[in-house]
Amino acid sequence: MLKPASLFTDGAVLCREKEIRIFGRADGTVTARLENSRGAVLAEESAGTRDGRFLVCLPPQRAQTGCRLVITAGREKWEARDVAIGDVYLAGGQSNMELELRNSLGGTDQMADDDLIRFFNVPRMAVVNGEQQRAITETRWQPVRRETAGYNSAVASIFAAEMRRKHPEIPVGIIGCYWGGTSVTCWMDEATLRTLREGTRYLEENEARCGGKTMAQYLEDEKAFQQGMDDWNWKAEAARAERPGISDREITELLGPFPWNPPAGPGSPYRPAGLAESMLKEIAPAALTAALFYQGEEDTWRTDCYDLLLTAMIRYWRTLFRSAELPFLFVQLPMWLDYGAEDTFNWAKTRLAQAAVRDSVRNTGMICLLDEGEYGNIHPVNKQPVGLRLAELAESMLYGGNGKESPRAVARRTEGDTLTVVISQKIVTKDGQKPNLLEIAGEDGVFVPAEGTAEGNLLRIRSDRVKHPAAARYAWCDWSDRVNLAGENGLPLEPFLV
Repeated sequence: MLKPASLFTDGAVLCREKEIRIFGRADGTVTARLENSRGAVLAEESAGTRDGRFLVCLPPQRAQTGCRLVITAGREKWEARDVAIGDVYLAGGQSNMELELRNSLGGTDQMADDDLIRFFNVPRMAVVNGEQQRAITETRWQPVRRETAGYNSAVASIFAAEMRRKHPEIPVGIIGCYWGGTSVTCWMDEATLRTLREGTRYLEENEARCGGKTMAQYLEDEKAFQQGMDDWNWKAEAARAERPGISDREITELLGPFPWNPPAGPGSPYRPAGLAESMLKEIAPAALTAALFYQGEEDTWRTDCYDLLLTAMIRYWRTLFRSAELPFLFVQLPMWLDYGAEDTFNWAKTRLAQAAVRDSVRNTGMICLLDEGEYGNIHPVNKQPVGLRLAELAESMLYGGNGKESPRAVARRTEGDTLTVVISQKIVTKDGQKPNLLEIAGEDGVFVPAEGTAEGNLLRIRSDRVKHPAAARYAWCDWSDRVNLAGENGLPLEPFLV
């Protein structure tokens, strides 16, 4: 029975200038033919099947619209119309990538109808079963319409709109594949995780939490957990109706913390390697222009080895999507601290781990959000800076343009009692005051607050308490509203430890 993947339905976006991979289920020989808007054949290839699956590879094509894809297997025929060829981005991660446009600052007013921005949102299903297969079979590409765009990722929507503005001749397809609250370990397979001691630790800890729980037992626990969340949300909405303008902090003080304690078990979306199987593999090995990734919050308190895990995940994605050089654009965590909490510096550590991945893994890029974030809200609603900065990064990485990037530390030297940090571009203080959030340490490794002076692309740091500086750091905190160092392009200086 011929059953191409749902990516290859009406309105599909295929990746331009890369091998086009058409895949799905069938018996016997499968032929895929791609026609342009005038009916001329652009490409036609055939392939056999193995274990009921097929993969037909078509040669690269230029950007265009109005194409038709015809797939045949024996007497069976599958046809997809209004197919576009353009840039295809996989948008992945956890809740800050998932946060919907309608819930972001500006809402759907940030998007206009556009037939050439299309979303394919992979169903959020935690296990491979009949329900999951039905959901993925029924999923379709959707063009951006004001009445429906609110349910798409805000970050991906803003990014797509900006890329269309920069390159109006190129269609943009977004494959949304994300789930709030997930660890980086959810998005790679068990074999990859077991190549790392840290990945194995995650697997073993999850197994211990599950305690041999059956699926039926898990579903009972999950039902109780969902009921607790629903009750809390109902009470929160009632409080908002009774006291218009009540803050999130006041709601938390009234009701207690949000009951985020999802149960472990064989059906949990938060188990390591789970969503790689039930979501990510459903769209592989589609040809992609690049991956966009916003994740890390869930792992800040669980690991000091986030850089190793993220590196392994990138390697897994590149293998899964058959692209050793797949561009990987990701988001460094913004500022955040929960109401009344003490700074753990875990977010500061994760930011540096993310930067280390950018610096060590080929064809990766990172945007800095050090000047963004909301105190007490782990889901900042202003997603404009995220989407726009990702678009600037894509302009630099994918189009060879001059997209704006954050300045970052590239070298250091010690001169007497002053440690000078060389920055990748000229920096200034946005408020005209002295630089904030600087610290310096001597050979004892004890950091103390320091003064700084920005001179062109040099940042000179000193303290009367440290005569022989051995290290300096910037923005070593989970949260601060005192970020004032930036490039002349307005983007914040990345945090550093040198």
